[in-house]
Amino acid sequence: MNTTTLKGEGQDLLGSVKQAAGNATGDSSLQAGGVADQIAGTANKAIGTATDTVAPLADKARAFAKDRPFATAALVGVVGIALLNTLRGK
Repeated sequence: MNTTTLKGEGQDLLGSVKQAAGNATGDSSLQAGGVADQIAGTANKAIGTATDTVAPLADKARAFAKDRPFATAALVGVVGIALLNTLRGK
């Protein structure tokens, strides 16, 4: 778990508290602010989870590139040509 995920957890919790307080007091702006905080918290949690997932893959890619530089160059070339052909419509 990284800091972005923790920040998202905090925002989500704060949003829940704000929404409950808004419901209890009948304050619609406080309730809406709570919902907005919950949405932002959920987004931050998703970003943090994605970061935790992508980081090990990036480390593996770096290790592969370091161990096999010629294979990496060939792979990048093939992907580049495929991308150019796709963009040109072939």
